[in-house]
Amino acid sequence: VTMSTVGYGDIYPATLIGRLFQILFLVVGLAMFTTVIPEAMVLVGTRRKFGGVYKNERGKTFIVVSGHITFETVTSFLSDFHHEDREDVDVEAVFLHPDEPELEFEGFLKKQYPRVRYFQGSLMESEDLDRTQTDYADAVIILTNKYCQDPDAEDASNIMRVISVKDYCEDTRVIVQLLLYHNKSYLLNIPSWDETRDAAVCLAEFKLGFIAQSCLAPGFSTMMSNLFAMRADLSSPEMKQWQNDYLQGTGCEMYTETLSTSFIGMTFSQAAETCFVKLKLLIIAIETNSEDGKPEIAINPQNVKIKNATVGYFIAQDAEEVKRVVVFCKACHEHVQNLHYIVKCKCAILKEQAEQQAKLENSTRMPKSNGSVVGPGIPSVIPRFGPPGEMTTPLLGPPTPYTTRSKSPHSRSSNEYESSLSPSGRHPPAPVVPARNVDSPFHPGNLPDQGLINQCINISPFNTKLPSSLQSQLDLDFGFGGHSDQIKYEYDSTGIFHWCPAREMDRCLVSRQEIARMVLNSHVVVCLFADHDSPLIGLRNLIMPLRASNLKYHELKHVVIVGSSDYVEREWDTLATLPKISVLHGSPMSRADLRAVNVNLSDMCVILSAKMSAVEDPSMADKEAVLASLNINAMTFNKFDHVPVDFGPAGMPQRKGEIYGSKVRTVLTEVVNDSNIQYLNPDDDDEPGVQLYVTQAFATGTCLAVSVLDSIVSTAYYNHQALTLIKSLISGGMTPELEIILAEGAGMQPGYSSAKVLDKRNRCKLGQIALAGSPLSQYGEGKYEELFVAALLNHGMLCIGLYRYLSLVESVNAPISRYVITNPPNDFSLHPTDKVFVFMPYSS
Repeated sequence: VTMSTVGYGDIYPATLIGRLFQILFLVVGLAMFTTVIPEAMVLVGTRRKFGGVYKNERGKTFIVVSGHITFETVTSFLSDFHHEDREDVDVEAVFLHPDEPELEFEGFLKKQYPRVRYFQGSLMESEDLDRTQTDYADAVIILTNKYCQDPDAEDASNIMRVISVKDYCEDTRVIVQLLLYHNKSYLLNIPSWDETRDAAVCLAEFKLGFIAQSCLAPGFSTMMSNLFAMRADLSSPEMKQWQNDYLQGTGCEMYTETLSTSFIGMTFSQAAETCFVKLKLLIIAIETNSEDGKPEIAINPQNVKIKNATVGYFIAQDAEEVKRVVVFCKACHEHVQNLHYIVKCKCAILKEQAEQQAKLENSTRMPKSNGSVVGPGIPSVIPRFGPPGEMTTPLLGPPTPYTTRSKSPHSRSSNEYESSLSPSGRHPPAPVVPARNVDSPFHPGNLPDQGLINQCINISPFNTKLPSSLQSQLDLDFGFGGHSDQIKYEYDSTGIFHWCPAREMDRCLVSRQEIARMVLNSHVVVCLFADHDSPLIGLRNLIMPLRASNLKYHELKHVVIVGSSDYVEREWDTLATLPKISVLHGSPMSRADLRAVNVNLSDMCVILSAKMSAVEDPSMADKEAVLASLNINAMTFNKFDHVPVDFGPAGMPQRKGEIYGSKVRTVLTEVVNDSNIQYLNPDDDDEPGVQLYVTQAFATGTCLAVSVLDSIVSTAYYNHQALTLIKSLISGGMTPELEIILAEGAGMQPGYSSAKVLDKRNRCKLGQIALAGSPLSQYGEGKYEELFVAALLNHGMLCIGLYRYLSLVESVNAPISRYVITNPPNDFSLHPTDKVFVFMPYSS
């Protein structure tokens, strides 16, 4: 103070020289200080407002989220990630993005603090990864821009972010969103990428997979979208009956849990019946081990028994309901009616005490053959429920023969199941080769003698000549000296999909007159809006699930693509080995082209767009899809107008729109902008501003919005196993082995029709059956539990939901639109016109 100003007055210069120095110092010092002020202001101004360091002082679990971060993407992500139905919602989210948040975004962050943090930075900078403690994060989630103009560039940017994170901390789990399926192969090149832990959520794969399964069972896309997303049950007495039924199902989600020891020895059908009838839970799959010991998911497996610590996949309202399957005890909870009383019982406590005692003794004790003692002084009172024909045995003891016991009316042995089926309900084993390939070497008449198979043949470098019997068989197998078409390859090398020799696109490109002469019916029409240079959407993901090997060849639906042949030609390399495909170079807006492909006789008409929307006006992104949907639904087919009304098996008049060929049955439209759904059907009575999943178009399964796929990321974080199940469901059984083959770029390879390959067909498939006219018609006016048990035990079919008319009033002019009911309650009343979503065995 004294040196720069006049001071306090207690010390001051007394001499003339001192006073002159003070004046000079004061002038020079103030001048220098003023020059420093702007630099200081610049330093203060350049300091980032969100450039701090994340300090996890409370030691909570947290994730780092980066990529395309906007107010809309963050709110959409957090609404599902922090949903109250989540089992663990106390996970902090740390967002990392180079730009400052907007004012509205900043206000949202303040409300969510401290559970949500925001930092400026990039995943490409190691300093920013240090600031956010990425190496301690439970996972790194990378979001994508679904509305970008260049999907390949967007995927490349996200893959680079994955490389940066894995290079910084290779053990950190990474979940990345991608737009296009073919870009997933680049992730396999990252050395530290682990598919058992990391996840790539490809939006095109899920979107087209949902649409493909909807071609087999209309409405399935809506059911699956609601299952992996956290929805609130908004049903109320003021709503219509169909809205309450639908919204009750939207509250269901997919969970995984370990089955209790009481299920050991049960078949899957018995376990599913027990879960549904006694625990009010729907189990759809279990985790088993493949031949090489790797875990795999089996959906509604046949003749598979539950083992110890088997993981089940359930559909339930919340995680607490699924806990019942962990504590369920056959001895204690057999006759319990109130579900709240199904809690951990004494049997489980005794078992835990026995396990603790065994650990303390630090020795392996083998129980006696009669299971009299489990531990020191602990009687063996822990029963285990086994299949009929086996004794109720101690939990830790080996099974002993059954004497007698009363059977549940629904618990029957496999022999009893066979005897209860009608002759038409019994299915002989599938032949090795379809009968049409009589010339195939795998036909039973062309197989080698059993003696040749069993004899020992010595083949060594010193004996180059093969026995004549074996040489003739090799000539037959590989076509040496015979015709080139002797071998009929029908499946790919994994046995998961149907396969045919690659065709040139010109062989599948048809004119309007040629396609009209084919008289197609029960096929799938794909209306594709695309330019010759539009981004590839991966049509393989749409057609491959329709070519799954668990569908017999005559069940494969012919797929007709109506659109630009120049665009389809760019994707043809991935479609050339898939059978039953035709391409019509035309316009989805042309009614002449639509009539030529018999769109009114198709099972499903799908409207897709590969064109990228303009950023300045996103609401116009769906203009072509909306116009095409309105055009198809407005088409009339005069030759069917005067067809007399038929009466179905239930004696009810057939609705006018249901007359075969009178109009297009189902039109499924892909929508980019959620607000455009209101234009698909102007007759819908949706209220303005209603949420997407509550709209009538979405409830009926006639539209699929891209935004519903955002919830898959949260599912991948909380339940990686459920994500694997969903991918298996929508892809037709895609395996990691096949994904590696496709990543090579050579496409699917033919497979030798060995017993191992053919056995891959024996897996469950999705279907939709009508109660009217089926063996289950007698339950058309009963309760859902009766239908569930009868379909499961008599036919091996697992019911997962209903597809019901919006209006149950029987009239010729009544609407034909149906809505989805996911996992109805046990006492839900059925209607004779209902259709049922089922997982049916291959032989059904």
